[in-house]
Amino acid sequence: MLKKGVTIKKIFHYTPAVVFLVILLSVWQFTVNKYGIPPWLLPSPMKVGQALWETKSLIWSHAQITLLEISTGFVLAIILGILVSTLMTLFPFAKRIFYPFLIFSQTVPLIAVAPLLILWLGYGLLPKIIIVILVCFFPIAVSLLEGLEVSDRDLLNLLRSMGATKWQIFYQVRWPHALPSLFAGLKIAATYSVMAAVIGEWLGASQGLGVYLTRSSNNFLTDRVFAGIITISALSFLYYAVIMLLTKLLLPWYSQLSQKTD
Repeated sequence: MLKKGVTIKKIFHYTPAVVFLVILLSVWQFTVNKYGIPPWLLPSPMKVGQALWETKSLIWSHAQITLLEISTGFVLAIILGILVSTLMTLFPFAKRIFYPFLIFSQTVPLIAVAPLLILWLGYGLLPKIIIVILVCFFPIAVSLLEGLEVSDRDLLNLLRSMGATKWQIFYQVRWPHALPSLFAGLKIAATYSVMAAVIGEWLGASQGLGVYLTRSSNNFLTDRVFAGIITISALSFLYYAVIMLLTKLLLPWYSQLSQKTD
């Protein structure tokens, strides 16, 4: 009975969003039919769905490249973010070195850096992977750093008084305490990663969803543009859902606490 009640509660939780989506699509379809808007300007949802189905093989071939760029860049950003945050936590001088550059990396427009990377490294996967790393690294590193630095001071002082080493304190107190912050940063980075890869492909690539969007837009195939946007949004949601699932599996106590507060 309890499980059934939880399932019903989840259904009601998402019902408003589903209802809003249905209303939005209905209004969109009605408006296009009522005023005879040409497909190249604004295709109907039915037309977009048809384009999505007819070009599914083409979209998948482009999506595979984008997925490779996203996954590689995202994993490398996680590794780099954890390493840098750990160094800045354990060694104060490292924070004085890296933190200004961490902030500076967010002041440089991505649209200005991406063409340079493509110019220097070519049209292959590497510049897109680097773009994904640059975009994902900041939220991961900053979120983890904040989590590592806000550990319970009384507990830290107690462990120090008992002769615990810096590494023991890190692994037994700081790291477990910082995991929710790390996963919060991963949620943000997961959605950013898709956008970063597509922007890189937009500016220079031979394959990828960004290329698919560019070619469709140049040929005024607006229904295909919308199909590409839906695919990109679905990928962003997929990566976000994976992080949510990992949070529930690795931090069950935190997930239960979040549900209670909701």
